[in-house]
Amino acid sequence: MSFRTRRVVLTAPFYLIFEYFLFKYLFSLYGGISDLYLIILVLILTAIRTIPTLFEEKKSTKIGRFFSTLSGIWLWFLMMIFIYLVVIYIIEIFIKIPVNILSIILLTIPLIGIYAYYNAHKIVIKEKTLKFDILEEEYNIAHLSDVHFGSVRHKQIIEDIRDKLMKLSNTCDMAIISGDLADGSSEVEEDDFIALKDVPIPIIFTPGNHDYYIGIENVIKACKKADIIVLDNSGWQYKNLNIFGLSFSFGEIESVTPEQLKDFTQKNKINILNYHVPTKWEEFVKLGFDIQLSGHTHGGQFYPVKWLGNLMFEGHNMGLYHEKQGEKDKYLHVTTGIGSMDTPMRWGTNSEIVVLKLRSK
Repeated sequence: MSFRTRRVVLTAPFYLIFEYFLFKYLFSLYGGISDLYLIILVLILTAIRTIPTLFEEKKSTKIGRFFSTLSGIWLWFLMMIFIYLVVIYIIEIFIKIPVNILSIILLTIPLIGIYAYYNAHKIVIKEKTLKFDILEEEYNIAHLSDVHFGSVRHKQIIEDIRDKLMKLSNTCDMAIISGDLADGSSEVEEDDFIALKDVPIPIIFTPGNHDYYIGIENVIKACKKADIIVLDNSGWQYKNLNIFGLSFSFGEIESVTPEQLKDFTQKNKINILNYHVPTKWEEFVKLGFDIQLSGHTHGGQFYPVKWLGNLMFEGHNMGLYHEKQGEKDKYLHVTTGIGSMDTPMRWGTNSEIVVLKLRSK
């Protein structure tokens, strides 16, 4: 049983109890509901969340992906209902809200949900410029992360990325994926990323934590079948770009020492570190890296988590960060990612591919 599957199974009792009391309060605003009906309802919702997860780990199917997606959408609605009810409870301490007004307030949740679902499935292209004092040649790098191929976002997201990168291939030198290409919610088969083989520019990938959940070997095998360059604690050079992929996992994996990273950097090149999480930037700068490319945060993915994300990850939740080390310019770029974890909803963030334009001052 993978890490992600264990998480879903172990949290199922919590969600069952949580949903029971949440709905009990919600229905009490409209006159109440029988406890028997309420128990049946939350048991059905719990089954929809857990059962497909167990099967999807072994073999992904259309029906399994449908119920996984349904469960993911419901998780978002559940969180929003909870937030709304907390606010309603506080207000009703002072003022009684009429039932019709209450219904209008609650109906804004599905309206926001429709937008959030649509927004999560629309890939936006952005551009950002990184300036250096001395640059022998200009480069354009398509940076993306957190595809989360799995039960909720399957082959369609790979095809959508292929289509976007095909359009960018006329102006970009390469694409770099900063981890979590796979979600860990379903197995990765050898041909799952094959659509990316059509992209005529190099695609570089370094594993993130989700890539290890089902089996990193399968992810790497699918990448190689699609001609994706896998930098798993290894480096690759393209003209004046010196790129190192540092793999990341919450479990124990082989890694490299700071000394090995420092030895990899070259003073006469632009040194790029592809690392899934936006942490340790100051350390990597001191080791000689000019650019760190990261993801992992999803930018918080949606409100109100977006606000919490700004308090985490050493203040590097999303966007381009710049500092000077002596006379040298150093950059950290944190993309909000393309896919979505658990729930296919984005509100306040975009599914993005960011074209990083390396230019001389």
